[in-house]
Amino acid sequence: MRAFRGFRLSAADRSPLRALDIDDLLQREPVTLDTPEAHAFLAGKRVLVTGAAGSIGSELARRALEVRPRSLVLLDSSESGLHDVHSELRADSARIALGDVRDRAALARDLAEHRPEVVFHAAAYKHVPILERQPLPGIATNVVGTANVLAAADLAGVRHVVFVSSDKAVAPSNVLGLTKRFGELLTVAYARDRGVPWSVVRFGNVLGSAGSVVPTFTRQIDEGGPVTITHPDATRYFMTIPEAAGLVIRAAAIAAPGDLLLLDMGRPVPIAELARTMIWLRGLRTPEDIAIEVTGLRPGEKLHEELWTPDERPAPTAHPRVLRAGAPVAAPPLPDLLAAVERVERAVAAGDADAALSALREAVRVRRLDTRRYEPDSVRSRPQP
Repeated sequence: MRAFRGFRLSAADRSPLRALDIDDLLQREPVTLDTPEAHAFLAGKRVLVTGAAGSIGSELARRALEVRPRSLVLLDSSESGLHDVHSELRADSARIALGDVRDRAALARDLAEHRPEVVFHAAAYKHVPILERQPLPGIATNVVGTANVLAAADLAGVRHVVFVSSDKAVAPSNVLGLTKRFGELLTVAYARDRGVPWSVVRFGNVLGSAGSVVPTFTRQIDEGGPVTITHPDATRYFMTIPEAAGLVIRAAAIAAPGDLLLLDMGRPVPIAELARTMIWLRGLRTPEDIAIEVTGLRPGEKLHEELWTPDERPAPTAHPRVLRAGAPVAAPPLPDLLAAVERVERAVAAGDADAALSALREAVRVRRLDTRRYEPDSVRSRPQP
């Protein structure tokens, strides 16, 4: 990427920059998912949230407390993150469970002790480039960890489980998508085998979450640029943190066994357009004040994400912006998927990423991950007007 020798913000220049409102970046009206039915569903129930220190998990905890659950358990491996969330909530009904979803025995003890009626499984590693370089921790957390959560929930008799997935699970082209697709299939298989209303919620990118493009662009703008995008034509579906949490709760409230639900997020947003909008909303111009530069798609990244597989056929629900798969999710039988988990677990223990990925691809029925770069090197240094 070429060196940038243009405009730089001094400390004095930074203060007048306008603060960004996430809703301004959504390019559609935010969807209100707070309904009396969704609120009533959690009232008086025992709720457990995995990944409770994360952006989605912590918002789920806040929402749950608004409707007075009988108890709320915050489970995460981040001690500092749990401390911060618990301190913010200031609720006697909120309890901390410091633990790792990869620890099967400890997880089973936690669920046996707290006996949740609703589990929101949001714990995951989620950054595509990191997991492409280091797949084993992602597989251990997103696959083995999810299998541990579902097995513990099954053993504890949990009535409602919602698995938080990603649009990258559709025709997966990277490790994250592969692990999330496996989690979808395993959740659906458990739901059907046990006849319980466990469900899957599939997200687009969440604006403002930790590690999302918005904090990155904000930092780059504050530093005077350049703002870097991977491809001039790349698009993504976006939703806000409140929309994401509201969708998860609504899914738990309305799900039938093995449901797959998703928010109608309107048209996909061009990343280059998002960058220009953020620069403009800060009272600056491009390229005069802030340059935009193209760095090239990274391994595993697509130009455009998809929300559904061709055979899922989205159908309406009682909420006009919440959709469910109109055809049953094509999940293999539960015993087959549990056998795949065992193979994956052995490969992870042996440090064999190739074997772990091979077992996942076979289970998910993906021949290989397409991790090609979509543009030659010359594109990665091309300025974006």
